[in-house]
Amino acid sequence: MGYDESSPDERRASRSDSEAAYERRRRSRNTRRDDSKRERSRDRSGNRKRPRRSRSPVDAPRRRSTSRDRDRGRRNEHRQRRPRNHDDRHGERDSYRHRARDGDYNDRDRDGKQVVKRSGPLPSQADSFAVTQGEEPPKPKEKPNYGNTGALAAASNSVIQSDGSRVVLKYHEPPEARKASPKDQWKLFVFKGEDIIDTVPLSSRSCWLVGREMTVVDLPTEHPSISKQHAVIQFRYIEKRNEFGDKIGKVKPYLIDLESANGTTLNGKKVPESRYLELREKDMIQFGQSTREYVLMLAPKD
Repeated sequence: MGYDESSPDERRASRSDSEAAYERRRRSRNTRRDDSKRERSRDRSGNRKRPRRSRSPVDAPRRRSTSRDRDRGRRNEHRQRRPRNHDDRHGERDSYRHRARDGDYNDRDRDGKQVVKRSGPLPSQADSFAVTQGEEPPKPKEKPNYGNTGALAAASNSVIQSDGSRVVLKYHEPPEARKASPKDQWKLFVFKGEDIIDTVPLSSRSCWLVGREMTVVDLPTEHPSISKQHAVIQFRYIEKRNEFGDKIGKVKPYLIDLESANGTTLNGKKVPESRYLELREKDMIQFGQSTREYVLMLAPKD
């Protein structure tokens, strides 16, 4: 049995050399195996894909220009293959497109004649033939108009005076117009200063027209600032619901200004035009610039 007389350091160095040689052989085998796999994959795919390059603003116009040149070449080859008559038709259509773009095609036809523009429905065959001959087509007859003119409504809402002239009323009663209840005796007291000069029983009728037009008004006034048909005191039947949901109707007086020139005031405030305002007991009304005061009172019930 032999005995190794080498020192421990020598034995450790030889062991490390053998391990390094083994590691080199293993790496070479792995490298050859990877190369063989790469060769087989190249044979299967045919051509290996190129690495993708990053786009840059400089390369973009160059790539677009090459694609445009390629498309232009394909179109030229396609035109050369088509028959001649098809090219003629296509060229004629392109020429009409250019004319339409320039504005010439809208005014002239293919033969160069002036085209008459018309708005509305298409003309009849006779009118078209007259236009081609240079003649003017006959104008259509005006059709009768059966719409409302308002003359009948004005005649029914007017009053004929003694001299034959008509006075059109500016106001007519609404559907809810009613006479006041016999239990409610409304009266209008006319004051001039502190004196009562007149008393008007309003409950005797449903509507009172105030103004200077003596032939149509119900309550005449003589002050020049008051219009011919100035305002109206109208009794109306209005229904309301109570807290239990029941309908309760009652006839009440209302005041409306007929768009007068100098207006109407109620308790010192101007009344809006063409709008009903409910009147209550002890309300004071003034018309125009007149100093007369019209006070509304309700007679006490027995």
